[in-house]
Amino acid sequence: MWRACLFAGRFLTRLPLPDPGEPQGSDLGRAALCYPLVGLGIGGLVWGSVVAIQALHPGAAAPALAALALIAWVWLTGGLHLDGLADSADAWVGGLGDRARTLEILRDPRIGAMGALALGLALMAKWAGLLALVQGGGLAVLIWLPALARGQILVLMLTTPYARPSGMGASAAAALPRGPAWGLVALVALVSVLTLGPLALAVAGLTLLLWRRANLQRLGGYTGDTAGALVELTEALCLLALAL
Repeated sequence: MWRACLFAGRFLTRLPLPDPGEPQGSDLGRAALCYPLVGLGIGGLVWGSVVAIQALHPGAAAPALAALALIAWVWLTGGLHLDGLADSADAWVGGLGDRARTLEILRDPRIGAMGALALGLALMAKWAGLLALVQGGGLAVLIWLPALARGQILVLMLTTPYARPSGMGASAAAALPRGPAWGLVALVALVSVLTLGPLALAVAGLTLLLWRRANLQRLGGYTGDTAGALVELTEALCLLALAL
């Protein structure tokens, strides 16, 4: 599991973690079990950076703190899931309802107008949510929110087929230990209720259901990009719900 968590950490973040070597056997499946743990690390680091800045500069303006928190958040993840959100937006609009065309656009590394628009709206929503939480003294919820968002990937893997016959995502889904994964999903849900409240969990659940249905209708399953889009949608919508 230590190797698996290193794979997950190196895949989901920019942190200079030790290289565990080439994945073997069920490493990718076990790595998925570490996604919520990696999310907890991301949330803790972002929250800690804001607390440190507040300690050094007690009078720091809330909009600036929210912007710095967002910059740290994006930097830590390398924009991985934001890229998935942009690709998904371009593919859903440009795919014109056609599965093959949608998958083709998902593979295209270039960004289109819809992708840029999705990125702008997502970042604006996150900044607004962070600003409200900074002003209300509730930024500690950020510690767990990225863990909840990455737990969504586990549910997607457990309940939804992979849209392509091969690839890293297909290998990870095939090797995922389903019993431990379901147990981890239940634990993430419980901790989410205790730390974020029932509203955030309800928003996350509704986001998952609607996005999963859209993936099944358009692609017959999910891809790495659409899983990343789910993470970003969950974080942005839960932040706004908590802020409201």
